[in-house]
Amino acid sequence: MTDPDKTLTHFDDQGHAHMVDVSEKSVTDRVAIAEGLVRMSPETLALISEGRAKKGDVLGVARLAGIMAAKKTADLIPLCHPLALTRVAVDLTLDPALPGVRITATVKTSGLTGVEMEALTAVSVACLTVYDMLKAAQKSMQIDGIRLILKDGGKSGLYEA
Repeated sequence: MTDPDKTLTHFDDQGHAHMVDVSEKSVTDRVAIAEGLVRMSPETLALISEGRAKKGDVLGVARLAGIMAAKKTADLIPLCHPLALTRVAVDLTLDPALPGVRITATVKTSGLTGVEMEALTAVSVACLTVYDMLKAAQKSMQIDGIRLILKDGGKSGLYEA
């Protein structure tokens, strides 16, 4: 749900996009957690669990891709501030009930602005990497449910999905 009392801060008074001035904000510890999943057939999931994927360690490569993506978020999302991240963790879990891979990214910093976009970018790129590593086996995989599940720190405080 959107809050009708909130204004969009990435636009100036003339409606032009700009990078928000965060210089007046307080430095606080900030954390964001995002999640997403890649749905696939049980046979494709077995390639990961049995270590038979032709491109190698699917989960290890996707974990590193997610970490690298979080660090490059400001290069990918035009109005994001470059941040000094203090922690990036990307967890990938095989889930036979989907079937597929559940991906969670936790990003932390101590700074003037939050790390929601970094967590979402980490999950997105990790999902895309799982797809890339397995697309020869199954092109019909689906990337689903990418969302922010927790954000804390800063003036707006705690958000939990």
